[in-house]
Amino acid sequence: MNLFKRAWWRLTATPGKALMLTGLFFVICALVLSGFLIRSAADRAATEAKRTVGAVATLSLDINALMASGKAENGGASGVRIDDSDRLRSGQADRLGASPVVTGFSYKVEAAGQPTDRLKLYRAVPPPPATDTESGDFFKVEGVRDLLATPAFRNGTSKIVAGKGIGPETRGGVLVLEKRLAEANKLKVGDKVTVRPFLGDGSTQPPKEFTVGGVYASATASSSQYVPALADPANLVYASPDAAGSLSAVAPTGEGPDIQEATFTLRGPDDLPKLRAEAKALGLDPEIYPLAVNDKQYQQLVGPIARTAGFATLTVWLVSLAGLAVVSLVVAGSLRERRQELGILLAMGERKPRLLGQHLVEIAACALIAIGLAVPASQALAGTAGSVLLAGEVSEAAKDADAGKRNDYANSMGAAPEEEQPAAEPLDELDVRLTAGDIGQVGAAGLGIAAAATLVPGYRVLRLKPRQILTKGD
Repeated sequence: MNLFKRAWWRLTATPGKALMLTGLFFVICALVLSGFLIRSAADRAATEAKRTVGAVATLSLDINALMASGKAENGGASGVRIDDSDRLRSGQADRLGASPVVTGFSYKVEAAGQPTDRLKLYRAVPPPPATDTESGDFFKVEGVRDLLATPAFRNGTSKIVAGKGIGPETRGGVLVLEKRLAEANKLKVGDKVTVRPFLGDGSTQPPKEFTVGGVYASATASSSQYVPALADPANLVYASPDAAGSLSAVAPTGEGPDIQEATFTLRGPDDLPKLRAEAKALGLDPEIYPLAVNDKQYQQLVGPIARTAGFATLTVWLVSLAGLAVVSLVVAGSLRERRQELGILLAMGERKPRLLGQHLVEIAACALIAIGLAVPASQALAGTAGSVLLAGEVSEAAKDADAGKRNDYANSMGAAPEEEQPAAEPLDELDVRLTAGDIGQVGAAGLGIAAAATLVPGYRVLRLKPRQILTKGD
């Protein structure tokens, strides 16, 4: 008799067992396919995050490497003496920023300025009598290429309230003042102010004239007690690189003002070797001007996604192995119950491979029905479960980040250091898509479990002779 016909008769004669096997395979296939879908969605999300955020590479001057090369020497109390030609300049950063692997770049020029009659320091609390204010009575000046790209403005702790601020196209002497400082000096956008360079050597420099290009408001409040003017957030002045360079203790050259470091946003961490090669081609010694990648933003976004994908992969393996074990036990029990049927068929001349084939067809039929039912169910399950898992991972990552911030030391001005935040919001849901490949994977997994669960216990029974099968007790 045809083995397929016998398999059909067996399934219709025992609908309860057929439904039980179908339900068991439905649970297994739904969980396995959900795991495949979550993993695929997580991979797509990680790729998109990599494209959106990229990685940040930092170019800086390594003083120790410069001294080791003999191009700098220790000047004692005056610090390390560095030749102007060996300093990192804004012009070099501009040329490297034109690389096709760079999606954006910025740098900072640090300087300080002394007040004049046209721009006086802001004091929330007057100094007590007999207080020496000379050591901290100056402005902290930060020359930036793009004001809105700085951490304070990206994180929302500062915002422009008047004017345009400072951008890559800004040229000349432009300052952006804090709102409290501007109001105390009765200044508005377009006004002219003067600031004296503070070189730190006790010398008095002639004042430089600048234009107020904008006014910003900082969320950091001034202290209710007296602090040096330098430590008051209202006395932080942002400037164009040219303006900050004219106030810097290091004089600008044809390559522009001296910069401490430059940051480059790359398309991805894999582009760092290309950027290093281009920096070397521009004459920047990689030992003296190292490029270090900081993919913190990328990891902040991808970390929860990767953990979610890892959990989905683990679920696929655990469900597959557990399903194999359970189905094997069910099939072994069924074969034990059907000893007499197997023994009689073998005694009548039926071949063992055909008997195994009959059982495999029975199990595979239940598995195929279960796979068809699991496809629509698993898509809804994967969307809900994946988003819940990812949201939990994002929440845990945010808690860890907050705990790390609380453990950070305060910066020199008494405020918490600005943390660079991701350029995109963390993903809290996955885009689950069902593809033919996913269906093929779960089909292969389901049929593989059916085959292994049938062949292993079936071989143990059918290796016996018909007489042994019929006479051997349970």
